[in-house]
Amino acid sequence: MLEIAIIGAGPYGLSLAAHLRHQGIAFRIFGRPMDSWVSHMPKGMALKSDGFASNIYDPTERYTLKHFCAERGIEYSDAGIPVRLETFAAYGLNFKERQVPELEDKLLDSLERLTGGGFLLKLDNGETAIAKRVILAVGITHFRHLPPSLALLPSEFVSHSFRHAEITPFRGRNVTVIGGGSSATDLAGLLHELGAQVQLVARQTSLKFHGKPEIGKPRPLWQRIRNPQSGLGPGWRSRFFANSPSWFHRLPQRLRLEIVKTHLGPSGGWFAKDKIIGRVPLCLGFTPEQAQIQDKHVRLRLRGRDGTERQIVTEHVIAATGYKVDLGRLPFLSADLCSKIKAVDRTPVLSSSFESSIPGLYFVGIAAANSFGPVMRFAFGAGFAARHLTRVLAKSVSKGREFSPVFSSRPTESLLGVKGTTSESACEFADDQT
Repeated sequence: MLEIAIIGAGPYGLSLAAHLRHQGIAFRIFGRPMDSWVSHMPKGMALKSDGFASNIYDPTERYTLKHFCAERGIEYSDAGIPVRLETFAAYGLNFKERQVPELEDKLLDSLERLTGGGFLLKLDNGETAIAKRVILAVGITHFRHLPPSLALLPSEFVSHSFRHAEITPFRGRNVTVIGGGSSATDLAGLLHELGAQVQLVARQTSLKFHGKPEIGKPRPLWQRIRNPQSGLGPGWRSRFFANSPSWFHRLPQRLRLEIVKTHLGPSGGWFAKDKIIGRVPLCLGFTPEQAQIQDKHVRLRLRGRDGTERQIVTEHVIAATGYKVDLGRLPFLSADLCSKIKAVDRTPVLSSSFESSIPGLYFVGIAAANSFGPVMRFAFGAGFAARHLTRVLAKSVSKGREFSPVFSSRPTESLLGVKGTTSESACEFADDQT
């Protein structure tokens, strides 16, 4: 029986695996590396988070995004230079090679709880495994949200932004993007640059964008005190949510749910503003009320906040309407297992150690946001999750043989600061690790 199985290979899964590996704790990790960033986000976009908040976390903190960019000669700044999607995806894949070479590119088909304890995992290649503990770091993959008015239309006419890593098929076409957050503004800007006839529909009466940082100009002391910087942006509230997830977990449940719903609402990156304002037609303060297909086009009926009605005819609608956690949408969870997980608003209720009401079943990432705060929606939260969960697991699992993190085979700095050559081949695991 495996000690630990990690499901998911994005920033949370990779960070946790790197920490467990460093501690010599036996595990297996399954998933497609950086799948959401590689396969489900449009090429050419940039991350809204600053560079310093866009790391994947190894326990020695030696392999940061800054370190990766320096190795590759990529322009980088802790703040002020947008992190390109391609850069972050390549960093994640390289992190996997160096820190988590044992990642298995396999998907979980089903997860069942065993009567005697532990879990049965069935993988997409027909393999089965039994694990004492399972950590679900599945990210946003299964939680894309479509407005009810669009959900039943054929996929050739309506799609979620999650489907569009490649947008070139929309060149010259009439496209309507629904949404007011960073996915919507990034996508609308890229479609406009591509040559699509694009317009943006959002329920907000005005679009919000992050303020552009002033590179090379230090912030005045009074401003740093009033609005301290954090991994979630400036301000004391964001700083608390970014740095104190354990304290957030102690807040009353009703307050936690309200904060997660309202803090850091839809907004675009500062770099997207010039691509949208004055370039892309905007229909603000409206939400889709009804949609139907006529003459190979989508006829959208929109309803304004003041009750007014408007109609739009377009060839394709892209809903950049975000993600909503729903345990029922995890296809690998057996109905019996899903029904026994204590949940609020269809999200798991987690202990202070990320454990659900099913002993041995853990959730990290966006599925943990209602328990640990808004930081769990961002890569920045992976550091806390990896450190905290590793400490918890180290106290309760049997340990395998210690081994050092894997680095590139080219000359590099060893952990003692002495230059040498290390191997990229994976070290052996303990006897119960396969």
